[in-house]
Amino acid sequence: MTDEGKHLKTRKEKIMTKAALENALRAEIFDAVRAFLSEKYDVDLSKLQTGAGQFALPLLDAENNERYATVTIAIPRGTRTGAGGYTPYDGYDAAEDYRAECAEKEAKRIASAEKKEAAAKLREQKRALRAKKEETPEDAE
Repeated sequence: MTDEGKHLKTRKEKIMTKAALENALRAEIFDAVRAFLSEKYDVDLSKLQTGAGQFALPLLDAENNERYATVTIAIPRGTRTGAGGYTPYDGYDAAEDYRAECAEKEAKRIASAEKKEAAAKLREQKRALRAKKEETPEDAE
């Protein structure tokens, strides 16, 4: 190959679309995770690919029943903007949003439990009042 041919090939390799860059990154991470888990669980995961960027991992539960975990590798682009572009995905922001969402759900769960507890207490008080009224006969005139 001539020097000019080498130069053209190098220049072509460097020019990649955004989708091609994402696909290459996904494939690299996918292969690394699959190799790690294949070695850790002593199973050939190359035969268990279930989709693009996804594979099944056979596992045994506490009672030795065969179960599966699916592992998916995704490279998110972000959210679309009105101008036809994307707001880039930020994993730190996503993690912060998730923590806030979990805290909100926990606060709602606690408020609901407190409300149920208060309602149960009120019902118990009403029962006690009814029982007390039934024990003491009313004065008949």
